[in-house]
Amino acid sequence: MKQVTLKGTGRTIGKKSDVKALRRSKLVPCVYYGNGVENTMFTVTLKDLEQLINTPNSYIIELDIDGKKQLAVLHAIQFHPVTDMPLHVDFLAIREDRPVVINVPLSITGNSIGVRQGGKLMVSSRKLKVSGMIKDLPDRLDVDVTELNIGKQIVAGDLHYDNIQIVSPKATIICSVRMTRAAAAAAAAE
Repeated sequence: MKQVTLKGTGRTIGKKSDVKALRRSKLVPCVYYGNGVENTMFTVTLKDLEQLINTPNSYIIELDIDGKKQLAVLHAIQFHPVTDMPLHVDFLAIREDRPVVINVPLSITGNSIGVRQGGKLMVSSRKLKVSGMIKDLPDRLDVDVTELNIGKQIVAGDLHYDNIQIVSPKATIICSVRMTRAAAAAAAAE
């Protein structure tokens, strides 16, 4: 999985007005925490953060907070309800010797039998939550739909990959092929 470096500046707990002043100066308050790690409060620039959140990809993040480097994953983001600007970001500490749980984007490949017969491919999920060691995590999960017929679907329980485990519920629908009105009318005419 791709790694990205994000530079941050340490901050202290202050009043609400201090946090608002940070946001006005295009800085986003963040916190880094995890099991066996001291909680660290810091800020990152809005421009650097947008490169992480405005993409469908998932990354392992190397946080550089005042020269101290730590590995993390993006855990949660709070957005402003009107402007959609990030208000606060949580980063979860990870270690290279322990499995990581992260959302990985899906890539649909192949030309479905059902689509060739006049059906429509409906993609229901864009990401799946997986668990695995950092070195084994893929940039994306390929899903082959070549054998998918009209009325059939692929669920998370149908997928298997080497060295990673799918954590999303097994009943999560990835994609399906549905019959279109034109295909239904042609089948009725026959």
